[in-house]
Amino acid sequence: HVQLVESGGGLVQPGGSLILTCAASGLTGGYARLGWFRQAPGKELEWLCAIWTDGTKASYAGSVKGRFTISRDNAKNTLYLQTDSLKTEDTAAYYCVTGDGNYWGQGTQVTVS
Repeated sequence: HVQLVESGGGLVQPGGSLILTCAASGLTGGYARLGWFRQAPGKELEWLCAIWTDGTKASYAGSVKGRFTISRDNAKNTLYLQTDSLKTEDTAAYYCVTGDGNYWGQGTQVTVS
């Protein structure tokens, strides 16, 4: 049984930073790749980034590349998203997801204002 639980969202001023955390349980090798999505009000779901099993390889969407950093601590079964230089357009609910898209967390809200 895979479970993903995000935390760390909140209200931040433009230019600020937040660290989002995703606590994962029940993962096996088949779910080694993890990623983050977001959805802003009235907009489509947007893929942000993904990271491979050992954490040495990651990929980013152009909208967040250079500002967001994905990382993972496999010993703690935890995924992170460091968000820097936040903009008002980054306001959204942020979700962690398994690489196959089958499992999603409940989301954590980030509001930049």
